[in-house]
Amino acid sequence: MMFRRSVSIGLCIGMGSVLLSAASSALGANEDLNAQLETLRQQNATLQETVRKQESLIENLSQRVGQIENAATKPTAIGSQPESTSSQSGREGVSLGRLNISGEGAVAFFDSQRNGTFPNAEFRVDEAKLFVEAPVWDDVYFFSELNLVSRTSDSLDLNLGELYLDFEDVSKLWGVERVLNIRAGRMDIPFGEEYIYRDAIDNPLISHSLADFWGVDEGIEFYGSLGKASYVLAIQNGGVSGTRDFNSDKSVAARISYDPTKLVHLSLSAMRTGDLDATDDYLSELWIGGGWFRSIGSTNTTEFHANLVQADLALNFSRGHIRASGGFARYDDNDSLAENRRDFYFYAIEGICNVTRQFYAGVRVSQIFVNGGYPLPGQGDMGAYFFNPFGPQAEELWRCSIGLGYRFSPQLIVKTEYSFEGGKELGGAQREDVNMFSTEAAFGF
Repeated sequence: MMFRRSVSIGLCIGMGSVLLSAASSALGANEDLNAQLETLRQQNATLQETVRKQESLIENLSQRVGQIENAATKPTAIGSQPESTSSQSGREGVSLGRLNISGEGAVAFFDSQRNGTFPNAEFRVDEAKLFVEAPVWDDVYFFSELNLVSRTSDSLDLNLGELYLDFEDVSKLWGVERVLNIRAGRMDIPFGEEYIYRDAIDNPLISHSLADFWGVDEGIEFYGSLGKASYVLAIQNGGVSGTRDFNSDKSVAARISYDPTKLVHLSLSAMRTGDLDATDDYLSELWIGGGWFRSIGSTNTTEFHANLVQADLALNFSRGHIRASGGFARYDDNDSLAENRRDFYFYAIEGICNVTRQFYAGVRVSQIFVNGGYPLPGQGDMGAYFFNPFGPQAEELWRCSIGLGYRFSPQLIVKTEYSFEGGKELGGAQREDVNMFSTEAAFGF
């Protein structure tokens, strides 16, 4: 009996031990499972945080790409060229927090014939510009251009170039990107396309075409793109004064561009200077032929204006480019003593060939015809050919510029050029002795 009881007790103790062991094993397995589940939860949380960061990064990159694409459609520069705003190809800039400062310029030597702009074989600082850019709020940016020196000025005074607020991608408010952007302040006049690559670092030659339309004026500008087409429309004061407008009629300039392929670019521009006060405005803000539009009427003239249209074509190749432009302009005024209407016809053709990756050669031919004559100085002395009220008026001018250049980098280009110029004045006299030799080093930073 005692033996059986001892066996029974032993069996109970053994079974209890087995059950406790099994329970302990089950409990340990459960704890391992819980630990594995907790590890999985932590890994999942980490993965979700990584995904959120990647989504944020992708969104920021998308915004930057959108800004870059917007910048590509801006009217330069360009400045922030190409639309330029001013040029951008030679500028990198230095960032000071949210502020970006960059610049460009050129040092040169000019030697013209006796009736030209530089008859004394001059060394010059041909150009010096500083650019200041900064974000203001969201997609609103500030841009300014300070001109320390320019070829068209005989002084070293500080002058304001472009200065504007840029409201980018306004059209995103109704769900469409890059269709509408707005600038307000002082901007390049968006007529034609030569002004986009007029700065020394962007111009493959040293001279410009004879027409050389450009100017900076106060106003408001709308620009954008849709597919392969882009546009710019500016409403500006029109007169040369940078602080006042002496006539309520405004200048309007517009350009529509189309890029059917990467190799072909087309555009059509139109502009009216608006009525300008013959005494107070005196000059249009738009530059033409080495001067400006100005009144040629009698003292009875109180207002004058000009209307213009131009077509541009660019063919871009791996070894260079061809650019061509041509158009028509009409000057008129309200002179009660005479009919002073003048019709202008003009064209320019430029070809650049990259002989090597760094060395290139180029030529540009341009011409202006004016029925009845107009004061166009071209490469001639401004005092003799433009400001002299009794000076010669050109009926026809032509220019042929031949140049060589070497690109050390996008920030440094050295070039040399000889520019032939001639034509016919009103009355039959020939425009003579205005040819010019020049050499220049253009830089950006």
